[in-house]
Amino acid sequence: MKRTLIAAALFAAASTVLATPAYANLNVFACEPEWGALATEIGGDRVNVYAATLGGQDPHQVQARPSLIARARAANVTVCTGAELEVAWLPLIIQQSGNSRLAPSQPGAFSATSAVRLLERPASVDRSQGDIHAAGNPHVQTDPRNMIPISRAMAQRFAQLDPANAQVYTARQADFERRWTTALARWQTRAAPLRGVAVAVQHRTWPYMLNWLGMTEVVALEPQPGVPPSAGYLAQTLQRLRTTPARFVIRAAYEDSRPSEFIAQRANIPAVVLPFTVGGTPAATNLFTLYDDTITRLLAGIGQ
Repeated sequence: MKRTLIAAALFAAASTVLATPAYANLNVFACEPEWGALATEIGGDRVNVYAATLGGQDPHQVQARPSLIARARAANVTVCTGAELEVAWLPLIIQQSGNSRLAPSQPGAFSATSAVRLLERPASVDRSQGDIHAAGNPHVQTDPRNMIPISRAMAQRFAQLDPANAQVYTARQADFERRWTTALARWQTRAAPLRGVAVAVQHRTWPYMLNWLGMTEVVALEPQPGVPPSAGYLAQTLQRLRTTPARFVIRAAYEDSRPSEFIAQRANIPAVVLPFTVGGTPAATNLFTLYDDTITRLLAGIGQ
């Protein structure tokens, strides 16, 4: 009788194990490549990640294609920048998908900017100021230090949505944070020669990066954020650079090269193209190489 009860208990336990999946996947709709890469770091094989944009694509301007709508329909969570960066396209995709899990008030809507303090938050907003964001500058990924609080918040959200794998997300985030902290120290050492360097920027994309590295923006090539510069405005910018010199001019890989090349040639300074996100340049293949390549390119701008 005792052997029969033991055998029955073992059979019941085995049946339970066989009936329970090894893991429950989260379908992740990542608005930008950097958040898709971070979601993979945190989720591993517990998540299926789809990136809605590519490294060479302007994340402000995306078409709400049927393929994106279909991906959103199947998603459990969006991982996006937030702070109105995707306001021109993401709400339409979510609406068309009919997926209520991704509504802004739901746990399925994760914004990276909710985990960090935003810079350049305007006191007021109107059309005369150009394409500015009321919540502040959204380009938080340009400072790698922000990845630690964002990764913690992302792991917590994944655990909330998928409690069965909560320990996996917690452990993977801890491992990522350990490796990231080591990389931060390495980047800080490599980038030491950049401290105090003055630069021109094509678009005001870089306040987080400049703050991290101790660099200074002396002028932006756009008269207002998102407004392409005219020849007259570039001439004014060139005149300003004669009195307040910059070591080089920065643009993101997805941006039109003509304004920065115009200034670089006439001011006799380098034009430095930065990846901005994973996949923005051939060397920026993942989160770690994104910042490796960024620093390499910045150092090249000062001849190192």
